[in-house]
Amino acid sequence: MPEPTMVAATGTTGTGADTAATGTSLAADYFQSYSVVGLLAVVGVLFVAVAFGAGRLLRPVVPTPEKLLTYECGVDPVGEGWAHTQVRYYVYAFLYVIFAVDSIFLFPWATVFAAPGYGAATLVEMFIFLGFLAVGLLYAYKKGVLTWT
Repeated sequence: MPEPTMVAATGTTGTGADTAATGTSLAADYFQSYSVVGLLAVVGVLFVAVAFGAGRLLRPVVPTPEKLLTYECGVDPVGEGWAHTQVRYYVYAFLYVIFAVDSIFLFPWATVFAAPGYGAATLVEMFIFLGFLAVGLLYAYKKGVLTWT
């Protein structure tokens, strides 16, 4: 699919109709690109809807008391379903997400750092970002979040 291109008006020999036709052609190419993406999205949604509909029509529906029981790991449910979860697991997950995002940002910085003219500014931005993360990690350490008890 051709990429839409911009046409520069030089002001020499061109009529208003030429410029309008070029602009209309540019807009048509632009919307054609998005129409392909939209059509693909609609086809994907229809594919999933047809698959779920076929599954609903083809499966046997025989509800029994055993099938309606809560099932987990082959153990019959006993007692109530309330369980305490310690908050520290969520804190560890949150810290993991922070450092995963950090590593995601380091890869684009590494590619831009090699480009001419962007080295020093990119390096300063990277260390400022890492500084904020270090302050957050120091805060978590001071609060005792990182100690496993």
